[in-house]
Amino acid sequence: MTAKQPPAQHFCPHYPQPAAKRPSLLAMFLRKRRSWLDSLYERSYRMKMGEVHLPGVDVYMVNEPPLVRQVMEQADAFPKHAMLGEALRPLLGDSIFTTNGETWRRQRELMNPSFEAARVKLVFGRMRDAADAMVARLKAVPEGGVHDMEVEMTHVAADIILRTILSRPLESAEALQVFRAFERYQETAPRVMMPAFFGLRWLRPWGQIRRSRQAAAEIRALIEGLIRPRHDAYQAALHQATAAGTPAPTEEGGDILATLLMVRDAKTGQGFSFEELVDQVAMLFLAGHETSASAMSWALHLIANAPDVQERLHAEAARHLPGLGDDPGQLKELALSRNVFRETLRLFPPVGFLARESASTCPMRDKTVKAGASVVISPWLIQRHRELWARPDAFDPDRYAHEEDQQPLSTKESLRKAYLPFGMGPRVCIGAAFALQEAALVLSTVALHVRLAPVPGHVPEPVGRLTIRAENGIALKVHQRA
Repeated sequence: MTAKQPPAQHFCPHYPQPAAKRPSLLAMFLRKRRSWLDSLYERSYRMKMGEVHLPGVDVYMVNEPPLVRQVMEQADAFPKHAMLGEALRPLLGDSIFTTNGETWRRQRELMNPSFEAARVKLVFGRMRDAADAMVARLKAVPEGGVHDMEVEMTHVAADIILRTILSRPLESAEALQVFRAFERYQETAPRVMMPAFFGLRWLRPWGQIRRSRQAAAEIRALIEGLIRPRHDAYQAALHQATAAGTPAPTEEGGDILATLLMVRDAKTGQGFSFEELVDQVAMLFLAGHETSASAMSWALHLIANAPDVQERLHAEAARHLPGLGDDPGQLKELALSRNVFRETLRLFPPVGFLARESASTCPMRDKTVKAGASVVISPWLIQRHRELWARPDAFDPDRYAHEEDQQPLSTKESLRKAYLPFGMGPRVCIGAAFALQEAALVLSTVALHVRLAPVPGHVPEPVGRLTIRAENGIALKVHQRA
C-alpha cells in the first residue's frame, strides 16, 4: 500500500532524490565513492530485497523485516564485512567494532559494565558540564548571527565523549589534537572501503590509504599518551595488591576509562591489555562522538524548520532543566525531546548502511545467497520504506506520542518491525542509553537558551559516508532567548 502524503504542517527535509531506474554498475561504483545515498533509486524505497552481481562479489540489499532480523540476530552467520576491518583496523585495531566471533564476544562482555545504566548515570555530571560549555559558545554568537550547528554539535559531542571517557575537556591541547586528526581520518575512510566492498581490491586508492594510516597512527599515539600514565599507575597498584594478598584497587578516575582498567574476564581473570585499551578508546571516540554529532545536528535542522515543535521543546526544557544537578532523573520528563531525537534517528540514522557477509550459502526469499556474498541492511531505507511507514519523509515527532491507526502500519508496528538506528540483535549499539541521555540533555539545553531559524537559500545536503552528514554543513540563525 502506498504511504499517505504528508500533511502540509509537517516539514519534509531535503535528501538526494532517487533515480527513476537503477544506475549502471560503473555509475553505482562512482556514486558510492562520494556517497551511498547517491546510488539509490526509486525502487530501493519499496523493495523487500534487491541484488547486484558485480565482477568480484554478489551484493544483496535486505529491507524486509523478517529477513533483516535474521541477518542482524545471527551474528555468526552474517559477520561484519571484511571491508570494515580493512579500512578501520589501522585506527580501531581489534576493537568490538571490527572483530567477529569469540574475540568480539569476549570484548563485548568486558565492555558492557562501562555502559550499564548505573555507570551512564554516574557520568551525567560530565555531560552537563560539556553542555554548559556549549551554552557559553552559543551565547557568544551575535543576535541573529549564522552559526554552523554541525560544527557545534561535533564540538559538544567530542567534548562529552572525552570528558566521560578520559576526564578531559575538549579545550585541552591533547584532546583538540585527537579531534582534528579524527576529522582527517574520516575524510579518507569511505574511499578506502569502497573497492573492498565491490570486490575490486586492485582499485584501492593507495594515496588515500597512506593518508588514512598516517592520521590513524597520529590518533593512536595521542590516545596512548593520554591513557598510558593511568594504565601504568593502576597496573603498579594492582601488582602491589596482588603481592600483598589484598583486594584489587579501585581506579579513582570515576570515568569510563576507570571501568575499562578495572574490568576482568570472569573465566580467565584477565583484563584488557594496553593495546586493547587503545583499540577500545579509539573505537569509543570515533563511534561515540561521530554518531551523536550527526544525529544532533540533523535534529537542530529539523526543529529550526518546524517552529511549533521548537517552541514546545523550549517550553518543556524551561519546565524541567533549571536546577538540574548531577542526577539525570529529571530527563525522564523530557518526552518531546526524546521523540524529536527518535524521529531524527528515523529520518537521518547516523549509520545508514550496515554491511555484513554471508558465512555460508543460505536461502533468502527466492534467492540463494552464496558464502562470501555481501548483505547490506540499510536503516536509511528501512526507516523511510514506503510500505513500512506512514508519511515516511515527514518530520513528525508526535507520531510516537500516541498509538496511531494509520496506514500502512501503526506507529507501534513500524517501530517494532522497521526501526533500527542502533542496530539489532547481539551487536546492538553498546552506547544506545548513553546517546539517548546525551541527546535529551543537549537538545533541550539548546532549545532553552536559543531559538534557531533556517538560513534562506541554505539547504543541507545529506551524504552517506562513515555516517550521514551534511556535505555543506548545517548553518542556522541563532536568536538569543531572554
